[in-house]
Amino acid sequence: MKPKDRDFIETFEGLMFCVVGYLHPPNRYTSYLKYIPDPTGRWSRGSERFSRVIDYYHVTQVEKTYEFLRRYYPMYLFNCPVRNITISTVPHSRVKRYYDPRTRLKSILDVGGQDPLERKLADFVEFLHSISGVDASLFGITGSILIGNHNPKFSDIDLNVYGREASLRLKESLIEQARTESKMKRLSEEKKKDWIAKRSKWLGITMEDMSMIAERRWNQGIFDETYFSIHPIRTDDEIRENYSELIYHQLGEVTGKAIIKDAREAMFLPSTYKLSNSEVNRGKNIKVNELSSYEGVFSDVFLEGEQIEFKGILEEVSGKQNFYRVVVGGAGSKNSYIRLLK
Repeated sequence: MKPKDRDFIETFEGLMFCVVGYLHPPNRYTSYLKYIPDPTGRWSRGSERFSRVIDYYHVTQVEKTYEFLRRYYPMYLFNCPVRNITISTVPHSRVKRYYDPRTRLKSILDVGGQDPLERKLADFVEFLHSISGVDASLFGITGSILIGNHNPKFSDIDLNVYGREASLRLKESLIEQARTESKMKRLSEEKKKDWIAKRSKWLGITMEDMSMIAERRWNQGIFDETYFSIHPIRTDDEIRENYSELIYHQLGEVTGKAIIKDAREAMFLPSTYKLSNSEVNRGKNIKVNELSSYEGVFSDVFLEGEQIEFKGILEEVSGKQNFYRVVVGGAGSKNSYIRLLK
């Protein structure tokens, strides 16, 4: 099986990395550091305790982990010749344990869960199967439940669903279900306002723009009083880019406008929107064909035919194809965004 977005890796030092995307250097896993051993940490697994090294997922937070790694564990930093940036990766030789979300979920479902949160997770998967028909084998559990250091008092349910077809079926079912009364609910107005305010501040966009995104997000909510998020993940057959087939060169920050031409790849991470009628502040000779977001807030939000404004890092892509793209939420971008133009 190929490594996939939101798998987890434990190193011999006890560091916990989360796999990012599907492009991995030979003998390495592209990933970011999420948990470190800490005797005073809030997360625990038996006698082990952990703390999180990022407060939330954002490029500025991930790049802060590079400072920690550079000081204590430089072997986990890698100058990538394909992306032409420094990224955090885990060499295969440093992997103590690789965590597969589907295997972990199956072990929980087989026994019905061993604590209140695991039992709630089992109920949630059964609920999702009942409304969508998506088989339990196409789900996986990520985050703290995956690595077993969750706390039933405050941990969330971060669920994966595998494959485009299953993801679309689940999306349609959740949108329909949100209109009914059940154990699954959308965020309350209070929680939604908090979600909007925090992300508006992190991303540097207006509350109004963030409110529109919140209304369109289908993959988060509350199940039986616990927050959940759902993340579409590519299957092996849907992972089509091989490392070094394309080479990426950053050309600096740009702003621009475009029309969404194709949003079929926008549910995965990175979320990719094909563009038409693009204009950027680098001149008329540069036409951006693609917008790729590593910021999950913008996943599967914008629709084909809509006009958007964006800010991110312009990249020239060469290899089996040659084109320009803009990356949102990638290395070097602090306030990148996508917003709908009315």
